[in-house]
Amino acid sequence: MVIKDFLIREIFDSRGQSTVEVGISTKDGLAFYSSVPSGKSRGSKEAAVLDFKSASSIKNIKKLSAVKGQNFASVKSFDDFLLKLDGTKNKKALGGNVMLGFSMSFARAKAFEAGEELSEFLHKEFFKDIPLKKEWSPVIFSNLINGGEHAENNLDIQEYMVLVDTSKGVKNSVKKLIYFYDSLGDLLKKKFRIPGILPIGDEGGYSLDFKDNFEPMVVLSDLIKKNGLAGSFRLGLDAAASSFYSGNRYIFGGRKLTTEKLADTYLSAFKKFPMLYSIEDPFSESDPEGFCSVLSRVKGNMLVGDDLTVTNSSLVEKYASIGAINGVIIKPNQAGTVSEAASAILSARLRGVKTVISHRSGETEDVFIISLGKASDSYGLKIGSPTRERMLKFNELLRI
Repeated sequence: MVIKDFLIREIFDSRGQSTVEVGISTKDGLAFYSSVPSGKSRGSKEAAVLDFKSASSIKNIKKLSAVKGQNFASVKSFDDFLLKLDGTKNKKALGGNVMLGFSMSFARAKAFEAGEELSEFLHKEFFKDIPLKKEWSPVIFSNLINGGEHAENNLDIQEYMVLVDTSKGVKNSVKKLIYFYDSLGDLLKKKFRIPGILPIGDEGGYSLDFKDNFEPMVVLSDLIKKNGLAGSFRLGLDAAASSFYSGNRYIFGGRKLTTEKLADTYLSAFKKFPMLYSIEDPFSESDPEGFCSVLSRVKGNMLVGDDLTVTNSSLVEKYASIGAINGVIIKPNQAGTVSEAASAILSARLRGVKTVISHRSGETEDVFIISLGKASDSYGLKIGSPTRERMLKFNELLRI
């Protein structure tokens, strides 16, 4: 496929902050667009992000113009060209966000050229050794109570999630989740005597002050039982612990905890809350020993890397091999190209690590990650609360 022209446009994410949309046109006069989300809680090794002014500078546009007139046979060959064109370790020259916009748009163009659904096309190029299921039933990781950097409240833990089993039907499961989310809102209004609209965090979850970091777990557990959902709903946390790590200590619940003390806190939570299945980034990205200390002492639960692994195949391999993780978050904009995100997925699958394809806190209307999830038969899909802009991805899940 030959790229005739391209554009980089400034748009705004779900927080009203600037991000980029990239469009490419082919010699046939067709145009394909992709928009790139942004994260607030970011791993230090994520691909660099350029602001719109830098991304659309004369210097950057001139450099990117090298893609015009080139004939690329695959997404991988296109991404490799971009990587060579950038020439830096963290994509600071072209911008990982800009490169991902190009990469996703090119993938969409190639899928159209092949006359295939995007998920089918991605599967054939990157995941042909993984059976493509007609009915994909991912576990939905839905963030219902927000804390940490995603909210203005007293919670150190960033996300309190329900994990929804969709094996008995995605549509019915999403309906149950929507009902549960609304019921949770009603409960919190009564519990905290809030007459008006509940405060909402970045990802649509309720954002209130609680008596401690684990009171939300009590609330969610009780409501799951009350609604008879214990068979299909479980609980998950995203601690995003790098955000409360300072001076080799974790500032958690108003106390300074060592790695060992925080590990004991998590192990206690697994015992106290039988529905708790998964904890993401329980320790700082610079503290893999903490991950290992917990994972070695729990059976049948998930410890998930995000800031630790940043959708990097080498890091996934490294931390899976030392027993730090058995689950990994996949965010294409952490990597900067579709090919690198696919490589991280394959690295995880090879080592028996469950993949969870994830949105970002600053989202756009782009639904590419849903097709990536189906193409790779991902274990989970993390797309926030069933409300507002997040519904775009829920609806795309229903479509495919």
